[in-house]
Amino acid sequence: MPRSAHIVSDVMTHTVVAVGREAPFKEIVRTLEQWRVSALPVLEGEGRVIGVVSEADLLPKEEFRDSDPSRVERLRDLPGVAKAGAVTADELMTAPAVTVHASATLAEAARIMTHQRVKRLPVVDEEGRLEGIVSRADLLKVFLRPDEDIEEEVRHEVVAHLFPATGETVRVSVNEGVVTLTGRVREAVLIPAAARLIRAIEGVVDFDNQLTAAPPTTRRH
Repeated sequence: MPRSAHIVSDVMTHTVVAVGREAPFKEIVRTLEQWRVSALPVLEGEGRVIGVVSEADLLPKEEFRDSDPSRVERLRDLPGVAKAGAVTADELMTAPAVTVHASATLAEAARIMTHQRVKRLPVVDEEGRLEGIVSRADLLKVFLRPDEDIEEEVRHEVVAHLFPATGETVRVSVNEGVVTLTGRVREAVLIPAAARLIRAIEGVVDFDNQLTAAPPTTRRH
């Protein structure tokens, strides 16, 4: 069946810049600019991730620069008002940090990002220590997989297993990640299983089923 799914450690960035809890506001801005990133893990102790500080956490400082927020604004946006007066990573960061383990599948990481509405995840070990970082762009790297590679996996790991008796009549083609199967198969009930397995292959964008069921053979007496 299809090969093991890629995991976060396969695509994550291992070299990660981070800041400590006491890092001052301007140091954070300089670090973001220098490394051309939009967020930084905040660490304490032996590299344990305790939060994340992002550009969004820094913006209230500019947003409320030229006015004293009214009472209505304070009630409506208390976190933003508080961060406008923050001067260290400890005061600015979003905590606890939303993290992922290096052994998580890319699908699991994507679900966490979607549900938590974040663009990147610090990758941590079992003790919560920073190992790397994975971004949305990292998760999309699987779609750079060549069509020829996908075609080979579909042919050998799906078609050969599900349709061994009719393998020569099932043709596989892949164009821009869209897998198409054409031909005749004896057991049409296996087509939905083929669709599920193909869509689970990394790099597959969609599946176009052009298979038809071969008419049952009749025995002559």
